[in-house]
Amino acid sequence: MKTLVICSGGLDSVSLAHIIADQQQLTRLVSFDYGQRHRKELDFAAAAARRLNVPHHLIDMRGIGASLSGSALTDDIDVPDGHYAEETMRITVVPNRNAIMLAIGFGVAAANGDEAVATAVHGGDHFIYPDCRPAFTQAFDAMQQAALDGYASVRLHTPFVERSKADIVRAGAAHGTPFAETWSCYKGGELHCGRCGTCVERREAFHLAGVGDPTAYADPDYWAQAVAARGTA
Repeated sequence: MKTLVICSGGLDSVSLAHIIADQQQLTRLVSFDYGQRHRKELDFAAAAARRLNVPHHLIDMRGIGASLSGSALTDDIDVPDGHYAEETMRITVVPNRNAIMLAIGFGVAAANGDEAVATAVHGGDHFIYPDCRPAFTQAFDAMQQAALDGYASVRLHTPFVERSKADIVRAGAAHGTPFAETWSCYKGGELHCGRCGTCVERREAFHLAGVGDPTAYADPDYWAQAVAARGTA
């Protein structure tokens, strides 16, 4: 199946790209600049496209992103430390982000004769991100069948939507994903900070998966404290 992958440059989407390249026909990676705090992750997405020898479509959504205000990912708001599943992480929600990106992805797929759009939303996202939940992905897929009816047949592929990030690490490792060539940290420093929700979740996932974590963290031990705090909350 000819499949487009929505790729942020993070561990999940780069792993998905490698899996699709092995199991299906990877046609292209699509990334979005929506005015996020930093562009480091987009450099990793571009590198993944080069490594997998497919086109990289970088969509400029900065004009749209400027209107999706109120998030620590787009505004001058501090990114909180702690576990991803804490209420404080809701400040990282960018309203309707996935719906907008997926709609564009489906348009790109239809225009290029692709048969599927793959996205790496996973079970760990469900708590704070409504547009990562199964109810959303199922409804979105149905909507796109109506939107493209008679023009193209493109399906939404969400292999991780009921799985954990540790599952993604295991699957990514099985398909040769170079985890060191991915970027998760929301803060965008020289190293992964080790303290924001995505860093804590990343470090925990490697631990649970039993896979060595090649990531250099500014604070490599904070994750255990954050996980413990979440367990007693």
